[in-house]
Amino acid sequence: MVKSAGRKQIARHMISEHRISERSACRLVGISRTAYGYLLLHGLLKAEGLVINRKRTYRIYTEEGLQVRTKKRRKLQRPRQPMEVPLGINQRWSMDFVSDQLSNGRRFRVLNIVDDYSREMVGRLVSVSISGRQVARFLGQLIETRGKPNTIICDNGTEFTSKAMFFWSQESGVKLGFIQPGKPTQNAFVESLNGKFRNECLNRHWFRSMEEAKAEIKQWRHHYNHVRPHSSLDYLPPVAFAEQAA
Repeated sequence: MVKSAGRKQIARHMISEHRISERSACRLVGISRTAYGYLLLHGLLKAEGLVINRKRTYRIYTEEGLQVRTKKRRKLQRPRQPMEVPLGINQRWSMDFVSDQLSNGRRFRVLNIVDDYSREMVGRLVSVSISGRQVARFLGQLIETRGKPNTIICDNGTEFTSKAMFFWSQESGVKLGFIQPGKPTQNAFVESLNGKFRNECLNRHWFRSMEEAKAEIKQWRHHYNHVRPHSSLDYLPPVAFAEQAA
């Protein structure tokens, strides 16, 4: 019978070598995902040179009651289409919008773009309203500094299906891959990013102005890309993983 520590090691191997999700790895080896909560904390502390021994981090983590307990929800059973992971940087990006509001009630939108291989947040556009023409212009600027992907995955929103985006795709040679309506799981990489972005940035701040919102979002993006360990990247930050893979 494989001990708990051995199962965790197997799960880590499956995540890093076979690029499957943490949820799937834990289910396959028969351990709780709560056992992984401390690894994110350990990765952050280790990067700052504050800890070395993972067991000590876990002991403190449990003694202080830092485990996040999540309420189980009943899920609709529906067939899933596996999302293939690209084999390199800039092969495929994903993009989608997140909405929020300022303290005065004025709403604004954020367009987030992620590299599906490195999980790096390669770009974000923050504005009160964002048109298809603005999306096309922003993507053009992003490509000038980073290089262009082969494909960008997006939903069927009016901004992405606009004439401006159609002509931009034709001129740039970047294919737009549209998911099926009502199936956000087909855009899982940016959905995952946006979930973290909302929980760790938008929900934790009360923005008084657009300038303040842009500054906080910029700071969070830097932390996410350069500091925050990512479970599917063997607990490396996206930029560090990209540099290692280059």
